[in-house]
Order: sequence, then structure tokens, then C-alpha cells
Amino acid sequence: MNIVCLDMEGVVTPEIWIEFSRVSGIPELKRTTRDEPDYAKLMRFRMDILREHGLGLKQIQEVIAQIDPLPGAKEFLDALRDEAQAVILSDTFEEFAKPLLQKLGRPTIFCNALEVDEQGMLTGVKMRCEKSKLTTVRALQSIGFETIAAGDSYNDLDMILASKAGFLFRTTEKIKADHPELPAFEEYDDLLRAIKAAL
Repeated sequence: MNIVCLDMEGVVTPEIWIEFSRVSGIPELKRTTRDEPDYAKLMRFRMDILREHGLGLKQIQEVIAQIDPLPGAKEFLDALRDEAQAVILSDTFEEFAKPLLQKLGRPTIFCNALEVDEQGMLTGVKMRCEKSKLTTVRALQSIGFETIAAGDSYNDLDMILASKAGFLFRTTEKIKADHPELPAFEEYDDLLRAIKAAL
């Protein structure tokens, strides 16, 4: 039995922080897990900048409400779920993901949660578990699933490399160069074909 594990941002939705950076006019918030492998460090950096500018969860959610999934993402997910069980494994947060998931036909997601103070400022994160993507893939494997994984960032590499088949999707040239053994795709049709072949 197979289960397909997909990253969310950069794979089926735009990068939320890049969109928020564009709307807010704060270029430092463009930094993502494609640039910074240490997720805890990246989130501390983001929360410090938000506090500096007096921006909280409400302002981020207002931007997210205007974001649509990547073109073709819903059709890709629908076609994929005709072939296999699929789950999105993301380091994003429940508070961010919900409106995007509705636009994608409500796929299953395992993600994290935010800690927010009375003023609506982000104060911390509640990580679901340590190394959540790898831990989840290992847990699925422990209950009889073989995993196939796809993602675009440093924080996806563990789940990709631990799976029976793994793919990079719309990733950086640096990650492709560091992992020439991983097939890399730019189009949903090509990724879907590769996943089907691995099933």
C-alpha cells in the first residue's frame, strides 16, 4: 500500500511568507526554507520582524484570504487522489492553511500551530513533532505504507530521501545540484507521471 506525501508551499500553493512580504513591503520576509534550512531560526527571524512592524496574525490571514493555489494544483491533486492516498506534510500552521485547503478540495494536512498573544502577535510555534515530515513518513511506514514524497525545499529532503520514491518539484538550482540523484520536475503532468510509475 502506498501513500503520497507532498509539501504544501511551493508545490501546491504559493509561498505564504513571500506573498505577505510583497503585500506588506517588507523584503526580509521573503526568506523561506529554500534559503534557511534551520526552521526554528527562520521562525524566530520572522516573528522578530513582525513585532518590529506591529504586524500580527490578523494581517497575515487577510493576505492569505486573497491567495489562490498554484495554477493546476487542484487538478493535480484531484488526479493524484484518483490513483493513491495522499497527504500534505507541511511546516505551515493550521491558522494559515485552512483557507487554502478549502480551495484545494480539503486534502488531508499534517502541520503545526501558532502561539499568539492577546494582541494577536505571534509569540511562538507549537510543532506537531520533531522533524515532522521525516517523523510522519517513518510513522506511516511503520503501519504498513510505502511512501512516495515530493517537495521543493531543504525541509523536504528528509522525507523525500526516506521514501521508496522521491521527487523535487520546482526547487532551486542549488538543491538540484546538491541532490542530482533526485528527479526534478517543473510541471504537474510530469510529477504525476513519475508518481504513477512509482506506485
